[in-house]
Amino acid sequence: MKHPLFLPTLLVIGVIIGLSGGIPEWLTQGNLTFLLLAALVFQVGFGIGCRPDARLMLNSLRPKLAVFPLFTITGSLAFSGLAFFLLPQMAFSDVLAVGSGFGYYSLSSVLIQDMKAASAGTEAATVLATTALLSNILREVAALLLCGAMARRCKTYAAISVAGINSMDVCLPLISIGQKDNSLIPAALFHGLVLEISVPLLIGLFC
Repeated sequence: MKHPLFLPTLLVIGVIIGLSGGIPEWLTQGNLTFLLLAALVFQVGFGIGCRPDARLMLNSLRPKLAVFPLFTITGSLAFSGLAFFLLPQMAFSDVLAVGSGFGYYSLSSVLIQDMKAASAGTEAATVLATTALLSNILREVAALLLCGAMARRCKTYAAISVAGINSMDVCLPLISIGQKDNSLIPAALFHGLVLEISVPLLIGLFC
């Protein structure tokens, strides 16, 4: 329970600090958002390149499991699209952009803030980025709470999909609980890797 509670706690602390008005001016002006975005995109590439198990992961994949991330992407976007009918004030493309985070709350919110500001203005971009932040934090919290239970019931594929991008890191120990061997670990790693690469591509498409 510690990790799921940690992220919402940080969010609440950030809101309180922001409302207090005690933030240095340099944090709210200039190109800080762009620098954070550049650092996050670099981290994605750096993390992929530094994985010592990347080649082993690819060699261990079965052809059917290699396309598994596409089902997660399709399902996530399809159910995100349904939110459009509940939130008619949001553009359909904005709804899909929020759903394209796959649990990567830090990168997705910064990407949306930066890309949406150019076309819709800073205020609209901030609202959408905040929505993406909350949505993807909730997805990660839900994954941390559900993955272990799903894996124990031998629904490991479902656990991987629910985990989203976190199938390759924080949710991986929970996913492996229901396995007698490690045969699906490469699939979980590959799944998270493909989703990580797809986040900036999809958000760029929808924004």
